[in-house]
Amino acid sequence: MFTHQKAMFIYAVSPLHMGAGTALGLIDNPIQREVHTDWPSMAGSGIRGAIRHALNGEEGWKNGKLTAIFGPEAGANDLHAGAVSFTDAQIVCLPVRSLRCAYVYATCPAALARLKRLANAAWRVPQVKEQEAWYRNDDLKQGDHLILESLAFNANKQESVSAIANDLAGRALPAGFFSDKLKTDLVILSDTDFTHFVKNSTLVEPHVRIDDTTGTADGGGLFYTENLPPESLLVSLLMATGTRTGKEDGKLMAQQVIDEIGTALNNGKVWQFGGDATTGRGLVMLRLSD
Repeated sequence: MFTHQKAMFIYAVSPLHMGAGTALGLIDNPIQREVHTDWPSMAGSGIRGAIRHALNGEEGWKNGKLTAIFGPEAGANDLHAGAVSFTDAQIVCLPVRSLRCAYVYATCPAALARLKRLANAAWRVPQVKEQEAWYRNDDLKQGDHLILESLAFNANKQESVSAIANDLAGRALPAGFFSDKLKTDLVILSDTDFTHFVKNSTLVEPHVRIDDTTGTADGGGLFYTENLPPESLLVSLLMATGTRTGKEDGKLMAQQVIDEIGTALNNGKVWQFGGDATTGRGLVMLRLSD
């Protein structure tokens, strides 16, 4: 049983493709999405595997610590359960093109309510009407509206946005340009309007399959791949228990396991998640919330 937990934030540095494996629409390689919301998500098993792979061979993770915390690889002789698990990642903010200040970090009440549930945040979840945008930075306004993509939203300046933005930036990002931008350029939309953007404002790229023999485009080899855009923010829950190797020597308690993971994650390193790694996709920054 997992006894300790902490929110872990995933911030996309490059386009991020977490493949769904099946395509039912026009996109050949869609990203993973939740069935009930159609919002982007990322399987917890994939997160766990990517972090385990990245830590394999890292200094400080040798001498059995990686195996003790994440469990042995398949086929090992000494099998035992790992000490960590990650929930499926949920979308918190999506970067949306803005007429002013390049882009905003768009979110909605349902996404914030989920985050509050995982991170035990103190702020209240707002109630936003459709075609309305709550904001704090007047530089985002064009007249009485916020122009996001090709849509005009009624601008509603709310001080409560500041508390949410400051708390979120402090939890999710290291100090710097993007943390400061999240503090000033967070925009809260209705659940319906946010759903429109997460369904229609992802990055879809055409690819051409190359013939290995000729080195030219393969006839009929055009396909489309969907990615979450850079500056997207997701959250997962890291859950831990004590190591379960069956040996008392070197045993770690649940809080020690979380501390070890936190030290590895909160160092500013860029990690690789998802597919298309050879084309620079899937670069992310991870942060375990304080």
